[in-house]
Amino acid sequence: MTGTPDEIPTPTRTPTAAFAPGGSRRHRRARGGRAGARRALVLAMAVPVASATLAGTSAFAADKAPAAARGVSAGVLDAADARLVENLNARVADARLGTNVSGVVLDADSDTPLWDHNGSTTLMPASNAKLATATTALTLLGARHEFTTKVVYGDGTLTLVGGGDRTLSGDDVAEMAKTAVDGLKAAGLSSVKVRVDDSLFAEPSLAEGWNEGYYPTEVAPVRSLVVDGAAVDDTAIDAGKVFAEKLAELGVTVDGDVARRTAQDSDVPVAQHKSAPLSDIVRTMLKTSDNNIAETLLRMSAVELGRPATFEGGAALVRQVLSSYGISLDNFVMHDGSGLSRADRIPAATLAQLLDAVTESPALGSILDGLPVAGEAGASLGPEWGRFDDPNSQCAVGKVRAKTGTLTGAIALSGVTRTDDGDWRIFSFIENDSTAAPGDIKDAMDGLAATVNGCWA
Repeated sequence: MTGTPDEIPTPTRTPTAAFAPGGSRRHRRARGGRAGARRALVLAMAVPVASATLAGTSAFAADKAPAAARGVSAGVLDAADARLVENLNARVADARLGTNVSGVVLDADSDTPLWDHNGSTTLMPASNAKLATATTALTLLGARHEFTTKVVYGDGTLTLVGGGDRTLSGDDVAEMAKTAVDGLKAAGLSSVKVRVDDSLFAEPSLAEGWNEGYYPTEVAPVRSLVVDGAAVDDTAIDAGKVFAEKLAELGVTVDGDVARRTAQDSDVPVAQHKSAPLSDIVRTMLKTSDNNIAETLLRMSAVELGRPATFEGGAALVRQVLSSYGISLDNFVMHDGSGLSRADRIPAATLAQLLDAVTESPALGSILDGLPVAGEAGASLGPEWGRFDDPNSQCAVGKVRAKTGTLTGAIALSGVTRTDDGDWRIFSFIENDSTAAPGDIKDAMDGLAATVNGCWA
């Protein structure tokens, strides 16, 4: 359904052990009055890492000239921008896009709207919803946050405890197993039961707008424990079986089948693995449009604030975080973290505002870094997906960074680009219900983004 692959990297392994059987980028301009101070106050009350999000100057902003120096002001367009508007008006009329299409283009320096075509219309955003999920996770958890998977021991049982690391690999589990076995042998133990604890999240459920056909190919049931991105219904039990196999390979007898158990306070920590920083995980999630990472980040955001680790708990935090950045929530409806829900609705204007906030917040820099680049192999705008490969868009290869979105009946593209004159532009385009072939729709979308960059054939 997403049209993009699931690619999960192997994070750096940093296992630790303590085995004792039986023991206990831009600065945002204030938009009227005290808007900047008010937003900072809301963030300080609602978000743990607010100060980091608002502080500093991003690399994206460093190359930008002041808006006044370029002669851009609200309601007044220079010749180049007037030509851009004319070209966009022509290209948005492309029959391949159908009649239910919207788009917004902003001048990134001055936040000035340059072009708006039904920008407030509520449409299915598909995977462009991941931009909101990434913003929420980075804001609440921080770019350096790491997810910890643990092994604990108690009453003859090793329990693998999930910590929301969707990038955990078999090699990581093998390292934890080795550390655990070293402890077992030092204690004179040669057999053990294996249990898994995935109680960090609520029981898996379907988001509004999902159907059971999504499991497990488009997205696995969302659990806090998974190994090698397994596309199975019960990723926690699967992870436990991998752990048990690693123990057996090291000479430990595993008694019985893997089952669930909630770790106890009296259990002794045996080993742990920390994921790569959240910033790296966000980059991977956006580059490859990984639904599973997105849904896990939605829940981990809720966990951080003590909210229910559910679709609803996470989505409520998305609204709170976006609002704290001053992003409009008019016509905004979000039921999941990945954008798979056909009940999600996000206007192009809101996505453009979100990207505007991203360019102005150094702590959100990994979102910009994670946007696929036109023509970038291995990402969702790569040549293997037929993107930016026709005469109307080829000139923008390497110059457009944008998040893709693809569902049946919905295609979106939102990102940033820099014109030949050095001007940064933010854009968002969404179409719903076109009857053209998906590849043709994407070509037309790529043409719109290329036009923002300055291409016109």
